[in-house]
Amino acid sequence: MEIKNNEILCIGEVLWDCLPSGAKPGGAPMNVALHLNAIGLDIAIASRIGNDESGKKLKDFLKRSGVTTKYIQTDEFLSTSEVLVHLDDNNNATYEICEPVAWDSILLTDELVKKAKSSGLVIYGSLASRNPLTRKTILKMLDNEGINLIDVNFREPYDSQEVVEQLLEKTDIVKLNDDELVVFAQWYNKHKDDEKSLIRWFVAHYNIKMVCLTKGENGALLYCNGEFYEHPGFKVNAVDTVGAGDAFLAGLIASLLNKKEPADALAFACATGAFVASKEGATPRYDMAEINEILSGN
Repeated sequence: MEIKNNEILCIGEVLWDCLPSGAKPGGAPMNVALHLNAIGLDIAIASRIGNDESGKKLKDFLKRSGVTTKYIQTDEFLSTSEVLVHLDDNNNATYEICEPVAWDSILLTDELVKKAKSSGLVIYGSLASRNPLTRKTILKMLDNEGINLIDVNFREPYDSQEVVEQLLEKTDIVKLNDDELVVFAQWYNKHKDDEKSLIRWFVAHYNIKMVCLTKGENGALLYCNGEFYEHPGFKVNAVDTVGAGDAFLAGLIASLLNKKEPADALAFACATGAFVASKEGATPRYDMAEINEILSGN
């Protein structure tokens, strides 16, 4: 799959993850953007914050991280998003997501349309489209000449079949986890099919070019050009799983843009996700040496 250039635009939620240890910057699109930026890629993020102190701090954090805030809008009425994160005994995260918040009202502007059209890759998730206003903006921005990638991010009750299938109509690449694949299967009474049969059905049904399936501690699977590539994942001492899937996606994208073979790209993605799972918060200080240690099995 050819990408016209290495400009990447992420669209969607930016927020504060309120963990037991305190608030950390988060939101899947921002996490992906931060990891891609740390890897050294040309990245921008489009979102919306409130005209409040937490919004200012989030914007300052992005600036310090080296990510442009040019496409971050400010809302005079809605507040910056905060999400309550709960960790279970295995440090797996569940989320309480408030609404409405500023990223529910991302407005379509000529500047955003121009950026989307110039980008080689546009990354977006399903969660930010819970509100019709932001959903309309995202759908318009997906009318571009680049590659569109959706990170399916089901968070009940924001897992509407109608909304997600609207978004899938305009995408080329899908990243989802094994639980989310089961939801799609149930919609079409395919839940008795085995995993690989389900993915083949998914690709044909939604006319998708590439699918990446994450399976938690069981690794991940990549399907492209009619071939399956699998990786068992890397075992690390998990601190929390917040942002691990976003880091995985960033690692996969970076590898594919660097023309890595699919199997190598999948291995690097798994190592990147494992690295973040071994740290606190979604966007720990990036350490390529530590990722390479995980990759090499040391």
